[in-house]
Amino acid sequence: MKSVTIVDYGSGNLRSVQKACERLGAEATITSDPNVVAEASVLVLPGVGAFGDAMRELRGRGLVEPLQRHLATDKPFLGICMGLQLLFETGREGGDHTGLAAFKGDVVRFEIDPSLKVPHMGWNQVRWHGDSPVPTALGSYYYFVHAYHARPAEAADICGTADYGGEFCAAVSRGRLLATQFHPEKSQQAGLRVIEAFLDRYAGRP
Repeated sequence: MKSVTIVDYGSGNLRSVQKACERLGAEATITSDPNVVAEASVLVLPGVGAFGDAMRELRGRGLVEPLQRHLATDKPFLGICMGLQLLFETGREGGDHTGLAAFKGDVVRFEIDPSLKVPHMGWNQVRWHGDSPVPTALGSYYYFVHAYHARPAEAADICGTADYGGEFCAAVSRGRLLATQFHPEKSQQAGLRVIEAFLDRYAGRP
């Protein structure tokens, strides 16, 4: 199968993502080299933390242009947690910050019942629908850690939803792109099945 390139911009559980890909038989390389990212066949963009900080790191390392070019040419791409949020036009944590703009919409803080804690942390059920590489029958529980969530402008971009004081976007897909708000690499067998579904459908697994 094709090798998987994991983007290192100083944020994310890189080794956990790498080990998950390797368990599924993929060759997974971690890199912050924009030239390697530009040549990659399959990209994984993980991440945790703040939207603005993440975008500053991507710009500082020269990674924004190769990421946007990869997305524009519809090469296989998996975004995880912050790697989903960065795909949108604007992140609103600590002001307005410009994202990679692969999807129209913004990323906002949870505004929910005050009896519910923010960040949303722990296991939650995702309902898969739409044009998702993950079979809709695979609906299961996955591990989340986030205080902000994406609001896609186009409902058709949403392929997974979850509920936390109201329904929110848990996954998006378009072409050969899949991005999840939850952490599949921390979600045990259910999470591995999501990565496997992505690899099988988009990344050339035999």
